Amino acid sequence: MLKRDLPKKEILNMALPTDYSNGKYLKKFAAIGPYLREKQSLKDCYFFDSLVVCVNANIAPEKREFWGWWLELVSTHEGFEFAYHLGMYDNQGNWQAKTLKNSETTKAVEKNLVSFHKSLSQRLSELELTLYPSPLMTELKLELSA
Repeated sequence: MLKRDLPKKEILNMALPTDYSNGKYLKKFAAIGPYLREKQSLKDCYFFDSLVVCVNANIAPEKREFWGWWLELVSTHEGFEFAYHLGMYDNQGNWQAKTLKNSETTKAVEKNLVSFHKSLSQRLSELELTLYPSPLMTELKLELSA
């Protein structure tokens, strides 16, 4: 269950696994690269994404769509639980879970995701925090080491 699915009372009672504040986590996660979406992150629930392959480069930049991935990272008592999704970032600024269009796009998105995951794992390891997949991550077939 992701943090957004929990009642607000349960979210407020969850403690971070270390004495780090939400602001310190945001700084650590922002240092990984351009993936963190701070405005879409809540306390103890962090949102990351990557626009990897442009679908329609011949139109105005604000109307372009992209193939890529997004991640919800949730603080739990055991560490951080992650759930990745693959799909399309549409011209309205929303992610849609979709099957990637071809093997070239799939390879590019997977390579980008694996690289990010390695950096995230390393950052959390430095903080002596555990990273583990959400039980909801059944559709992603990538082998990601925690």
